[in-house]
Amino acid sequence: MQDTPTGAPSQPPAVGAARLRVVLGAPFGGRARAEAAYCLVGFPVALVGFVLVLLLLALGTGLTASLLGAVLGLLLVVTSTGLARAFAAVHRGLAAGLLGERVPAPPPLRPAGKTFARLDARLRDAAGWRSVAYVLVKLPVAALELYAVAWWLTGLVNLSAPLRWAAFGQRPHDGMEGMPTITPIPAGGGAPHSTSFAGTFVAAAIGAATLLAAPWVTRGIVAVDRWLVRALLGPGELAQRVRNLEETRALAVDDSAALLRRLERDLHDGAQVRLVALAMSLDMAKEGLGADGEPIADPARLRRLLETAHSSATEALTELRDLARGIHPPVLDDGLPDALATLAARSTVPVELAVDIPERPTPAIETIAYFCAAELITNVIKHSGARRAILRVTQEEGLLCLRVTDDGRGGATLGAGSGLTGLTQRVRTVDGTLDITSPQGGPTAVTVALPLHA
Repeated sequence: MQDTPTGAPSQPPAVGAARLRVVLGAPFGGRARAEAAYCLVGFPVALVGFVLVLLLLALGTGLTASLLGAVLGLLLVVTSTGLARAFAAVHRGLAAGLLGERVPAPPPLRPAGKTFARLDARLRDAAGWRSVAYVLVKLPVAALELYAVAWWLTGLVNLSAPLRWAAFGQRPHDGMEGMPTITPIPAGGGAPHSTSFAGTFVAAAIGAATLLAAPWVTRGIVAVDRWLVRALLGPGELAQRVRNLEETRALAVDDSAALLRRLERDLHDGAQVRLVALAMSLDMAKEGLGADGEPIADPARLRRLLETAHSSATEALTELRDLARGIHPPVLDDGLPDALATLAARSTVPVELAVDIPERPTPAIETIAYFCAAELITNVIKHSGARRAILRVTQEEGLLCLRVTDDGRGGATLGAGSGLTGLTQRVRTVDGTLDITSPQGGPTAVTVALPLHA
């Protein structure tokens, strides 16, 4: 027997036990029940939608091919796309309510102009035609989903075989092979028949195995439906891009306006007050010197006035320097790695820093990344109760990825007063993303992905 080398990776027993609990508990989880309900409820909706849309589309296409019925055919085709949009809305609602798959609806079609212009716009409705495609493809997918429900039903029926034998007397009569074991597999003609009470436990074991497999069969088929919902029932790639650009433009405008208001307030309440005090002290010192330069005031008082003026000037310079640092930190002039090293060194919680950026991002991206890192480390210090944190910055697939993890108490969410909502809005202005993983009890990991060039 060969000994396992010291330090060789081995799978902890807790990992295997956790996976076993996931498999055994899958039939009893809320996700499995919701997916089974989605499969069951979605089939009649898919069937009705398929029949109505296909009928209108076939009649409209056929009449359009004829000379006399072209107008009526086009109207039927347009009606089919509108009806498909209505069924698509129902399917989106089912996916959102039962699967948690929330896909934004495409913008409503509001054609303008005369009759033929509006008809042409409806015929060119890309979202309507995607809805038609989904409604037509949904029926075979819904049939597979109904087949997935059959796994649940056959599993329950087989699992109850001993009960049915004992309580309801479902025993084989003369000339019968015994109580059949139902199987959802089409080629299941060789399934065993129970001819005794002990034999029903074989059927029950098959039922238990079927029930354990049912959630995973359902999940695999529903995954196809999820992909179709995202691909066909959303607003479309171009429309979604336009919507994102409109939102990020609004966020950028709001962020700029907020920055200007903050600068105005800080200048008014800080540096401006110091400069006014400086001017007043110099005026009083000037009056104390007299018109011909001969001191008419106490020299000690003049000295105090000049010291006050010097102090006001120093404080005004400090506040102006802080304001400039808030717009663009001077430490970024030497690059993002040095700036992050300074940031980590100043943290009261030990921060392990790892930076690997072969290509330097643009100044705007460096500034956003620096402020994100500063805000996240501040959150670690103020809210997490962590003993240590890790800050890693890498370049992956053309993106600047900044990840801050800590061993704190967890539970960080957007809108909880930790500044994460502001960070999300800041990174969205350059098409960046922010992802949070923070279960109760920790650990917390926040990942910011930014393009290298703004």
